[in-house]
Amino acid sequence: MNDQHDHGALGDAEYAEFMELAAEEGFDVEDVEGAIEEAGHGPLPVLAVVGRPNVGKSTLVNRIIGRREAVVEDKPGVTRDRVTYEAEWAGRRFKVVDTGGWEQDVLGIDASVAAQAEYAIEAADACLFVVDATVGATDTDEAVVKLLRRAGKPVVLAANKVDGQSGEADAAMLWSLGLGEPFPVSSLHGRGTGDLLDEVLKKLPEAPEQRFGNAVGGPRRIALIGRPNVGKSSLLNKVAGEDRVVVNELAGTTRDPVDELIELGGVTWKFVDTAGIRKKVHLQEGADYYASLRTAAAVEKAEVAVILIDTTDNISVQDQRIITMAVESGRAIVIAYNKWDELDEERRYYLEREIETEMQQVAWAPRVNVSAKTGRHMEKLVPAIETALAGWETRVPTGRLNAFLGEIVASHPHPVRGGKQPRILFGTQAGTKPPRFVLFASGFLEAGYRRFIERRLREEFGFEGTPIHISVRVREKRGRKK
Repeated sequence: MNDQHDHGALGDAEYAEFMELAAEEGFDVEDVEGAIEEAGHGPLPVLAVVGRPNVGKSTLVNRIIGRREAVVEDKPGVTRDRVTYEAEWAGRRFKVVDTGGWEQDVLGIDASVAAQAEYAIEAADACLFVVDATVGATDTDEAVVKLLRRAGKPVVLAANKVDGQSGEADAAMLWSLGLGEPFPVSSLHGRGTGDLLDEVLKKLPEAPEQRFGNAVGGPRRIALIGRPNVGKSSLLNKVAGEDRVVVNELAGTTRDPVDELIELGGVTWKFVDTAGIRKKVHLQEGADYYASLRTAAAVEKAEVAVILIDTTDNISVQDQRIITMAVESGRAIVIAYNKWDELDEERRYYLEREIETEMQQVAWAPRVNVSAKTGRHMEKLVPAIETALAGWETRVPTGRLNAFLGEIVASHPHPVRGGKQPRILFGTQAGTKPPRFVLFASGFLEAGYRRFIERRLREEFGFEGTPIHISVRVREKRGRKK
């Protein structure tokens, strides 16, 4: 697996041949190597940012990801759709899980901070614990420290709101937490964040803990995701053939994520059950946020996401959000339409229309119509999961890919823009799980043309049930070698 870092998924001979081609076309060797390495990366390590409300977690997350993407408002408890972001520091890329999304005193502040931290820590390879140095360690902070100790993940302690010399002394007081050296930062002014991130990189593994069970014959991991009360627990029970997960008529009665080893179709699978959210939270707007945090945690641990959709309801924004999350995380995807047996002809007709319009972004995912209650069509779930995994792991040899790209460029050239016609010169698949392609072009390729390429790639090579990443490198203006 070691050449993984240098050539993505390319073998040595293939790589050498490819680099020769790149040089002929006038590409800078380093640029090409960089592009392949970037696209060839496997899953990224995950850093969870935890801490009490108003200690400046979101501001710090914005500093780390280098753009104002995490919503920061003065009102505590601003819900946001996303909980994971990609970041880069000193040439290394990693993911950040921000738990600043919802801070409301529903379960008592301690309990809600603890619950958020728990989900985030579970999905993470290392944690960044943010404490307000001007306030010092509170009881809530102590509670988070206990959680961190129990989880045994590497921790970096950030003493925030240290704006000058006087603050340094406040920061030093935080040695008492027993988490090692407190790093004084000011997330507002960016002071000290460089040293903090250097420390974070030391604690983060190069690649995430392989949660994929890469051990030969290790069970493949499946996350059942979907909005609360869509029937995830019932589905798990049906699949397992016994009542293992408490199912109650009340939405969101499941509390703890349960991993179940279940045999299906003669194969053992690991179901990462994401469960609903505790019902008390349902009265509050935070419920959605918890759901996304939990979904993110499950998806990070899985290879395939089985997205459950309640067909008796209209496909909602929340469904869309969950789908987007799974697609963005680059997992294989199966869509299971639940409660199919409860539909009348009319609803079925409208549902098909809805699927056509609302589910366009995952038209490539295998679809099964099931009933978690009666167990109808459950046997179709396994082939769908296997299809999606096969697509997720498909790799197209460079020679074959370039023959295919050549045909496309000949039959469907890119539209002329500003008197120029950009051409795809050649490409390679730099990684799998999910398939990642790098195309090298003579000019900028429009989004519409990239979508067309993706559609043709799917028609030609299958890729059923997997997102596809396509990145394009444009040749720098330079003395063209002919």
